[in-house]
Amino acid sequence: MAVWIQAQQLQGDALHQMQSLYGQHFPIEVRHYLSQWIEGQLWDAIDLENPQEEFKAKRLLDSLIQELQNKAEHQVGEDGFLLKIKLGHYASQLKSTYDRCPLELVRCIKHILYTEQRLVREATNSSSPVGGMMDSMSQKYQQINQAFEELRLLTQDTENDLRKLQHNQEYFIIQYQESLRIQAQLTSLATLPPADRQLREPALLSKRATVEAWLTREANTLQKYRLDLAEKHQKTLQLLRKQQTIILDDELIQWKRRQQLAGNGGPPEGGLDILQSWCEKLAETIWQNRQQIRRAEHLRQQLPIPGPIEELLNELNSTITDIISALVTSTFIIEKQPPQVLKTQTKFAATVRLLVGGKLNVHMNPPQVKATIISEQQAKALLKNENTRNDSSGEILNNNCVMEYHQTTGTLSAHFRNMSLKRIKRSDRRGAESVTEEKFTILFESQFSVGGNELVFQVKGRVPFLVPDKVLWPQLCDAINMKYKAEVQSNRGLSEENLVFLAQKAFSSSSNNPDDYRNMTMTWSQFNRESLPGRNFTFWQWFDGVMELTKKHLKPHWNDGAILGFVNKQQAQDMLMSKPNGTFLLRFSDSEIGGITIAWVAENPNKRMVWNLMPYTTKDFSIRSLADRISDLNHLLFLYPDRPKDEVFSKYYTPPLSKAVDVSRFLFAFPPVLPFLPHLSFPSSLPDSMLDADGEFDLDDTMDVARHVEELLRRPVESQWGGQQS
Repeated sequence: MAVWIQAQQLQGDALHQMQSLYGQHFPIEVRHYLSQWIEGQLWDAIDLENPQEEFKAKRLLDSLIQELQNKAEHQVGEDGFLLKIKLGHYASQLKSTYDRCPLELVRCIKHILYTEQRLVREATNSSSPVGGMMDSMSQKYQQINQAFEELRLLTQDTENDLRKLQHNQEYFIIQYQESLRIQAQLTSLATLPPADRQLREPALLSKRATVEAWLTREANTLQKYRLDLAEKHQKTLQLLRKQQTIILDDELIQWKRRQQLAGNGGPPEGGLDILQSWCEKLAETIWQNRQQIRRAEHLRQQLPIPGPIEELLNELNSTITDIISALVTSTFIIEKQPPQVLKTQTKFAATVRLLVGGKLNVHMNPPQVKATIISEQQAKALLKNENTRNDSSGEILNNNCVMEYHQTTGTLSAHFRNMSLKRIKRSDRRGAESVTEEKFTILFESQFSVGGNELVFQVKGRVPFLVPDKVLWPQLCDAINMKYKAEVQSNRGLSEENLVFLAQKAFSSSSNNPDDYRNMTMTWSQFNRESLPGRNFTFWQWFDGVMELTKKHLKPHWNDGAILGFVNKQQAQDMLMSKPNGTFLLRFSDSEIGGITIAWVAENPNKRMVWNLMPYTTKDFSIRSLADRISDLNHLLFLYPDRPKDEVFSKYYTPPLSKAVDVSRFLFAFPPVLPFLPHLSFPSSLPDSMLDADGEFDLDDTMDVARHVEELLRRPVESQWGGQQS
């Protein structure tokens, strides 16, 4: 459980102590609205006593301000407006306070997090870190940092062992040279007289025996040192692989997934600062170990000693090369994706980034990145490492860019600012395939070397948006709910009842039980190729029309909960029949894309009935808003279930430009309109020409006068009626 969630449950003196941590220097609202982000940052990774760490603190400050601004921008509604202003003010305040001393912000937040954890720990009488959190980091982040610390100690240990091995080997070589000198002296005794030879030879033989015995022992010791060092390097590389798997296959993949979701309406994927810091630590540790292994290989070549060490070193060198190759190729990423829909002759942008470029000094010889467009089939072959021809599926202008190193942020990236798709080669389409279903991808390629051209890498980064053939309905629900909230820019998403309605529409089902749909799958064909039963549009076309209409004209009413929306005609009738006359609801039209209709209950001469107006569309709302239209219709009294309509909609009414027209007088002046305006009682039967295919009133097509009346109602009275007033 996050620290902030538990901190809010403190009571008494502990609560007062927690509250006293905040003030103008760091508002408690910032802690509240950015709690997850704050607890996910590596505050403890910054050494407050090291002035060189200031640039890291500045990046955290900038990220904090950006997160605040993003949070402010997503606030909606009346209360959201005030919060938007407040959060924006806090962003400016924090920038003003800490811009020149960002390390003080880190110090402040570290103190806050430490104190909160202590207070919660004391309150729960637990000596363990709160909810798996320690020093402002989640347990996962803490484990990653602990692994880096272990790697640092292992690397330092092997560095010490390597130096010891080198020192012992140097002394061994000296003693070996001494043994050669003794052997040379013994050889030279043959030229001496026998008496002199007998006098000097025993001492030399004894000395040679002593030295050779030492050399034999020391050779075995050196071999053991080498084997021990190789085993330690094996352990280090195992931990490096594990750590790299966590960072690249878990954390980086999750970031890419969040980037995918962000492209489809999800929350921002978040910055890459933490990931880059981890990848840079990996690069640094890998490179240190690689250099150690190469030095060990050099020592072996200097003094070959028979044994398995040569094979071990070759294996270590191969492994470390594989590890660094995986790191470099995996951290060449698309930081800013191109648009998902590209149009020819239209500019678009993208940014690629190498997360380890700074640590490996790639920028010393800046690489060039090239962007090409390839087909889905070419992309699939590329992912399978199949040999493909170096063909593209189109031509992109301004598709070459040099990677630049930014000293202040420590990032190596290439910004494609003015790319343009000049032409595209399309494949032959068969059957029901349309041009919008043919998929392409932008492929970014580069080549660069590290370590003084010791290693050369060819890297490829591609757009990771893949469309599966079918998905489980719950997965699709998550996606369309996220898309809906993003498009409408609303915190009010789709309820379970809304999703059941959509499932009924998608699968032509009548079941109201959500569990009936949990294991059902929807194919791409069902989603956006096959028309819905009895309609000439697909499920997605209908849902997209709902989003567009809501985004452009209905957002405040959706946020207020005034629009039920996802209700069919029969459901609307069942809901309204038990309500007083004049009760109405708003539902999205089943028969028209991007339409919303008003259903209301009214007394008929023969029986009580629920009526449905012909759907309003964007065209209608561009003339007169929904609130004004509801205001005009006097027979609409209560928004379902029982809210007076003025209580809900009056704040959105357009203020009158002049004295309003007396609608009743006006209507009696035009008797032909009477049977068709919905504020009056309706006859028991209606001509077919007045109803649409679903039995809804067509006020536009049956009587042009009705629309003309509505237009006149919006104009100043004097100009239209020559001074006739109520």
